[in-house]
Amino acid sequence: MRTDLAAEIELTPAFHDLDPMEVVWHGHYMKYLELARCALLLRFDYDYPQMRESGYLWPIVDLRTKYVRSARFGQRLKVRAQIVEWENRLKIDYLISDAASGEVITRAHSIQVAVDLRTGEMCFASPPVLLERLGIAP
Repeated sequence: MRTDLAAEIELTPAFHDLDPMEVVWHGHYMKYLELARCALLLRFDYDYPQMRESGYLWPIVDLRTKYVRSARFGQRLKVRAQIVEWENRLKIDYLISDAASGEVITRAHSIQVAVDLRTGEMCFASPPVLLERLGIAP
Protein backbone atom coordinates (compact mmCIF):
# COMPACT_ATOMS: atom_id res chain seq x y z
CA MET A 1 0.00 0.00 0.00
CA ARG A 2 1.35 3.42 -0.94
CA THR A 3 1.91 5.52 2.16
CA ASP A 4 2.42 8.68 0.09
CA LEU A 5 -1.32 8.71 -0.60
CA ALA A 6 -2.10 9.73 2.97
CA ALA A 7 -2.56 12.83 5.08
CA GLU A 8 -3.05 13.37 8.78
CA ILE A 9 -4.62 16.20 10.71
CA GLU A 10 -5.00 16.90 14.41
CA LEU A 11 -8.07 18.34 16.06
CA THR A 12 -9.72 18.71 19.42
CA PRO A 13 -13.48 18.11 19.74
CA ALA A 14 -15.36 21.25 20.65
CA PHE A 15 -17.91 21.45 23.45
CA HIS A 16 -20.74 21.75 20.90
CA ASP A 17 -19.71 18.34 19.44
CA LEU A 18 -20.75 16.53 22.64
CA ASP A 19 -23.98 14.65 23.25
CA PRO A 20 -25.89 14.47 26.57
CA MET A 21 -23.56 11.65 27.71
CA GLU A 22 -20.60 14.07 27.41
CA VAL A 23 -18.87 12.22 24.60
CA VAL A 24 -18.57 13.22 20.96
CA TRP A 25 -21.90 12.58 19.22
CA HIS A 26 -21.47 9.88 16.56
CA GLY A 27 -22.53 12.14 13.68
CA HIS A 28 -19.67 14.57 14.28
CA TYR A 29 -17.10 11.93 13.37
CA MET A 30 -18.19 12.39 9.73
CA LYS A 31 -17.12 16.03 9.99
CA TYR A 32 -13.70 14.92 11.24
CA LEU A 33 -13.38 12.46 8.34
CA GLU A 34 -14.32 15.21 5.89
CA LEU A 35 -11.62 17.51 7.26
CA ALA A 36 -9.00 14.78 6.81
CA ARG A 37 -10.31 13.89 3.33
CA CYS A 38 -10.04 17.53 2.22
CA ALA A 39 -6.48 17.77 3.60
CA LEU A 40 -5.61 14.60 1.67
CA LEU A 41 -7.16 15.76 -1.61
CA LEU A 42 -5.53 19.18 -1.23
CA ARG A 43 -2.12 17.46 -1.17
CA PHE A 44 -2.78 16.45 -4.78
CA ASP A 45 -4.42 19.73 -5.81
CA TYR A 46 -7.65 17.83 -6.37
CA ASP A 47 -9.98 19.04 -3.65
CA TYR A 48 -13.64 19.68 -4.45
CA PRO A 49 -13.18 22.93 -6.43
CA GLN A 50 -10.51 21.29 -8.62
CA MET A 51 -12.72 18.23 -9.12
CA ARG A 52 -15.51 20.46 -10.41
CA GLU A 53 -13.08 22.40 -12.64
CA SER A 54 -11.89 19.09 -14.14
CA GLY A 55 -15.47 18.26 -15.16
CA TYR A 56 -16.28 15.68 -12.48
CA LEU A 57 -18.28 15.46 -9.31
CA TRP A 58 -17.25 12.85 -6.75
CA PRO A 59 -20.23 12.02 -4.51
CA ILE A 60 -19.80 9.63 -1.62
CA VAL A 61 -21.81 6.49 -2.37
CA ASP A 62 -20.75 4.43 0.65
CA LEU A 63 -19.52 5.39 4.12
CA ARG A 64 -18.81 2.87 6.85
CA THR A 65 -17.76 3.61 10.37
CA LYS A 66 -16.66 1.39 13.24
CA TYR A 67 -16.73 3.14 16.60
CA VAL A 68 -14.16 1.53 18.89
CA ARG A 69 -14.32 3.96 21.82
CA SER A 70 -15.66 7.42 22.52
CA ALA A 71 -13.80 10.66 21.96
CA ARG A 72 -14.19 13.31 24.63
CA PHE A 73 -14.13 17.06 24.99
CA GLY A 74 -10.59 18.44 24.89
CA GLN A 75 -9.06 15.14 23.77
CA ARG A 76 -6.42 15.70 21.10
CA LEU A 77 -7.20 13.47 18.10
CA LYS A 78 -5.26 12.46 15.02
CA VAL A 79 -7.32 11.76 11.91
CA ARG A 80 -5.51 9.92 9.13
CA ALA A 81 -6.95 9.55 5.64
CA GLN A 82 -5.35 7.28 3.04
CA ILE A 83 -6.33 6.53 -0.53
CA VAL A 84 -6.39 2.75 -0.96
CA GLU A 85 -8.25 2.38 -4.29
CA TRP A 86 -8.34 4.68 -7.30
CA GLU A 87 -8.91 2.69 -10.52
CA ASN A 88 -12.72 2.51 -10.66
CA ARG A 89 -13.61 4.47 -7.56
CA LEU A 90 -11.92 6.50 -4.90
CA LYS A 91 -11.75 4.58 -1.64
CA ILE A 92 -10.30 6.29 1.40
CA ASP A 93 -9.54 4.55 4.69
CA TYR A 94 -9.61 6.59 7.91
CA LEU A 95 -8.22 6.12 11.37
CA ILE A 96 -9.11 8.40 14.27
CA SER A 97 -6.82 7.90 17.24
CA ASP A 98 -5.84 9.58 20.48
CA ALA A 99 -2.90 11.86 19.63
CA ALA A 100 -1.05 11.14 22.87
CA SER A 101 -1.47 7.37 23.26
CA GLY A 102 -2.25 6.23 19.71
CA GLU A 103 -5.30 4.40 21.06
CA VAL A 104 -7.82 3.74 18.27
CA ILE A 105 -11.07 5.69 18.54
CA THR A 106 -12.72 5.04 15.16
CA ARG A 107 -12.01 3.30 11.85
CA ALA A 108 -13.90 4.17 8.69
CA HIS A 109 -13.82 4.19 4.92
CA SER A 110 -15.60 6.13 2.23
CA ILE A 111 -16.17 5.34 -1.43
CA GLN A 112 -16.62 8.06 -4.01
CA VAL A 113 -17.34 7.64 -7.72
CA ALA A 114 -16.70 10.02 -10.59
CA VAL A 115 -19.78 11.57 -12.18
CA ASP A 116 -19.47 13.49 -15.44
CA LEU A 117 -20.52 17.06 -14.68
CA ARG A 118 -21.97 17.61 -18.18
CA THR A 119 -24.06 14.48 -18.48
CA GLY A 120 -24.64 13.49 -14.85
CA GLU A 121 -23.57 9.93 -15.73
CA MET A 122 -21.43 7.83 -13.42
CA CYS A 123 -18.03 6.86 -14.81
CA PHE A 124 -17.11 3.19 -14.51
CA ALA A 125 -13.39 3.98 -14.45
CA SER A 126 -11.65 6.84 -12.72
CA PRO A 127 -10.96 9.69 -15.12
CA PRO A 128 -7.34 10.23 -16.18
CA VAL A 129 -7.19 13.53 -14.27
CA LEU A 130 -7.39 11.66 -10.95
CA LEU A 131 -4.53 9.34 -11.90
CA GLU A 132 -2.46 12.30 -13.09
CA ARG A 133 -3.02 14.19 -9.85
CA LEU A 134 -2.07 11.12 -7.79
CA GLY A 135 1.08 10.62 -9.88
CA ILE A 136 -0.07 7.22 -11.10
CA ALA A 137 0.65 6.30 -14.70
CA PRO A 138 -2.63 5.44 -16.50
